[in-house]
Amino acid sequence: MDWDKLRVFHAVADAGSFTHAGEALNLSQSAVSRQISGLEESLGVTLFHRHARGLIPTEAGEMLYRTVHEVFAKLAMVEAKLGETRERPEGPLTITTTVAFGSLWLTPRVKRFLERYPEIDLTIVLNDGELDLAMREADVALRFMPPRQPDLVKRQLITMHYHCFAAPDYIKQHGIPQKPEDLDDHNIIIYGEKFRPPVERMNWLIEAGADPAKPRKPVLRVNNIYSMFRAVQSGLGIAALPDYFSLEAGNLVKVLPDLRGPEVTIYFVYAEELRHSKKVEVFRDFLIRELAQRRF
Repeated sequence: MDWDKLRVFHAVADAGSFTHAGEALNLSQSAVSRQISGLEESLGVTLFHRHARGLIPTEAGEMLYRTVHEVFAKLAMVEAKLGETRERPEGPLTITTTVAFGSLWLTPRVKRFLERYPEIDLTIVLNDGELDLAMREADVALRFMPPRQPDLVKRQLITMHYHCFAAPDYIKQHGIPQKPEDLDDHNIIIYGEKFRPPVERMNWLIEAGADPAKPRKPVLRVNNIYSMFRAVQSGLGIAALPDYFSLEAGNLVKVLPDLRGPEVTIYFVYAEELRHSKKVEVFRDFLIRELAQRRF
């Protein structure tokens, strides 16, 4: 198979049209179309269904795309490793973590990292789901559960707990619970049960001190911890939030301080191929230093 045609095919499958693929490759629409037609002719299969609304891969096209995408991802990883021939790390580095941890804790600290390593081109992707590290959707993940993907390297960075937080305005209006049973009379904000939370046992607060015969009804379900935090800030109710919120969100009040949720461990995760990457190494060491200075 012709490598140039495969490169064009990959771009077309990603873009869904000859026009958009041509723009990405700096080729004309007719040139892209000729490359795809030539590839289909050489393989003896149809790779795309042509529709007025765009191009849809056939079964054969899907099979070829998965393979080509994997090859391109591996090549990108090799390219990144080959670029690290100097002692000082440089080049692109993509980090993914949850929306809450990335927004509240990580991004305010990357200034110090980039001042120390200005040659690193840093990208942070905030997503409560798991990006595919093996396919290079990101280089490093900071996760709150062990990775489910095989062949990933993981290191435990820190273990923390969940505590209950409320806004001063909420406490002024509703009072402050003195014991877990008092939560029956308060507004509880939880992570929606229909969504897979980024940590296990996220909604322990809805059951803390509750009578199983009289289950509590949450005032709000939301599929994002940062949004839970913002709802608490607004004075809507009480929520269980990770310990790092106590440092980063100084306007919240920790209620029922002796009531502690399950342990949560932050894992530093990356693909096996990046085990000797200098960029990954210095970012890991930076996180370890920053977390060692924690006050939560």
